[in-house]
Amino acid sequence: MTKDPYKYFRIEARELLEALEQNMLALEKDDKGKECIERILRLAHTLKGASRVVKLPDIAECCHVIEDTFEPFLDKNTKVSADVTSRGLELLDAIANKIAIIEPEVPRINGAVAQPSPEETFETVRVEIQEVDSLLSSLSEASTALSALRSAVVMAEKIRRLTETLGHQVIHWTPDRRDSQALSRLPSFVDELRAYATEHERNLALSFRQLETQIAQVHEATNRVRLLPVRTIFSALERAARDAGESLHKKIQFTSSGGEIRIDGAVLAPIRNALLHVVRNAVAHGIETSSGRANSGKAALGSVEVSVQRRGGWVVFVCRDDGQGIDFEAIRRAAIQKKMLTVADASSLTHEEVVHLMLKGGITTSAAVDDVSGRGIGLDVVRTTAERLKGHIKIESIPGKGSTFEICVPLSLSSLMALQVEVGGMIISVPLDGVRRTLRIADHDLARSSENDSIICDGQIMPFAPLHSLLGKRQILGSRRKIWLVLVLETATGLAAVGVDRLLGTADIVMKQLSSTTRLDAIVAGASLDAEGNPQLVLDPDALIRAVSVRKLPIASPTRTHHAPILVIDDSLTTRMLEQSILEAAGYEVHLACSAEEGLTKARERRFGLFLVDVEMPGMDGFEFVSLVQSDHQLREIPAILVTSRNAEADRRRGAQVGAQGYIVKGEFDQGHLLQMIHNLTG
Repeated sequence: MTKDPYKYFRIEARELLEALEQNMLALEKDDKGKECIERILRLAHTLKGASRVVKLPDIAECCHVIEDTFEPFLDKNTKVSADVTSRGLELLDAIANKIAIIEPEVPRINGAVAQPSPEETFETVRVEIQEVDSLLSSLSEASTALSALRSAVVMAEKIRRLTETLGHQVIHWTPDRRDSQALSRLPSFVDELRAYATEHERNLALSFRQLETQIAQVHEATNRVRLLPVRTIFSALERAARDAGESLHKKIQFTSSGGEIRIDGAVLAPIRNALLHVVRNAVAHGIETSSGRANSGKAALGSVEVSVQRRGGWVVFVCRDDGQGIDFEAIRRAAIQKKMLTVADASSLTHEEVVHLMLKGGITTSAAVDDVSGRGIGLDVVRTTAERLKGHIKIESIPGKGSTFEICVPLSLSSLMALQVEVGGMIISVPLDGVRRTLRIADHDLARSSENDSIICDGQIMPFAPLHSLLGKRQILGSRRKIWLVLVLETATGLAAVGVDRLLGTADIVMKQLSSTTRLDAIVAGASLDAEGNPQLVLDPDALIRAVSVRKLPIASPTRTHHAPILVIDDSLTTRMLEQSILEAAGYEVHLACSAEEGLTKARERRFGLFLVDVEMPGMDGFEFVSLVQSDHQLREIPAILVTSRNAEADRRRGAQVGAQGYIVKGEFDQGHLLQMIHNLTG
């Protein structure tokens, strides 16, 4: 019999308790009430049966009470009251305490049973059948590849024997003793040996490639199995927010997002404990009482939101509340009262320094110690946890609006959906949550300069760069491409676009953070392995956006004001907005027209200093517009610049013939050259 008869019961019981808690909390929100009650009854019944099997009648009795508590609501349309769910949650706590008692060799402190550490909950996890099937399939294929290698070993034995026979024939042959029969057999031996060696080399190479592929897949599948979805900790955080609100008579609405992100359990376990302190602090010190929120014009329910984001090689846990914000003066007073600072030193502290003081621990603004707060150790736990994981904490607070706590920790392993692209023959992954969209852009729709390129997407101007240039690789194509495949990236950092060679589709990859000793560009977040075990770079969307943006240099404003505006005439929205952006950044007033006919009307309504005209437009084209302007005695003195994708010498001559003072090809567009030309023409 096993030394620990309750080992597997505890594993199952904890999973059932977590599911029961999630459904009770959902029931309190009136979220699919009947379905939640059905699940509660089914889960409680399962736990009751398991308890009786291992002869734990106290736990079985608690489960029976849960059934009795919720069963009357199964066929009713009435909402389950908060008192009922509170009773159910109390029963879950009682079961959890009873499970803690049957922990093996549990230490006792002053007669009380110590609770297991948060990390223990993550030592054993339930794995999805699909993931196990993937792992078994990879192992089966690896076994097949091993069988092929065994055949290669047999072939190697044949080659060895033939080599020995051939060597024997050669050694015993001398010019004085010619063995014609032995000599006649040598060519056949050599041919047979060559055939065996060729086949062996081919089979061995194939077997090794197959085995390497399968080992890489097994490695990836194994890594994925040990990764846990972040939503695993959400129910505990929601319960903490609810219980703190109940204790302090505050109404709390808890929301969460980013639960699909999967990370290493070694990272997730300690973070859960730290976030419990942050959530309780948000309720105790941030969220106001109902009367206080009413006086501030806020909703009755205080909001506590926990979100998880991936930023390159970091995972960021964010806890945001809409409470009163940090009371910096109260913290200063508390530091003075505990004689940590003098009055003069406390009054001179900046908000950042006050936050740093908070994180040291030992300071509390609570009037009394209770179950939720008052000891001043919560943020110290958060700080030490972040430091232990080689992470950091960021705190922002706006008086009367709320506070935001960010715990940033590095990832050892992470599973994520990524968009895979090809750049310069390399396969590269970009996390999908940083990709806003993909599109195709004609080269002449890029606004070019000597320092930066830009595009417009959905009415927004953003910097653009070929991804190969950010990776320090030369462009493979010998000439400028006509069409760009573009990734539009969007994160909290901003917007940017990068050009790639090919889009390969999405994939669920396991990213491993690279060693700090590896010298790589900042845009590289980590690496994953392809099906053949080759490493592939995974890029950081935030760092990519920064890398593209720094290529964009500000345009110096002219020293004088331009009184006469410029009229931009182009049927392309993209070109109009890009040219408007360039000209306005340089200090010019800009007016727009989307056709030559509209431009001619506007030109006769007011005085312009210059016309910037597209050639190819529906109806009247740019050549006709300039020709009409030159024939009008009121407009002929206004210079015109033609901007077109046409690069033929005949088109340039025609532009000069109709009276255009400038001719710019879009594919060779340089905003510095454009601004200099405008400056020369307008004086």
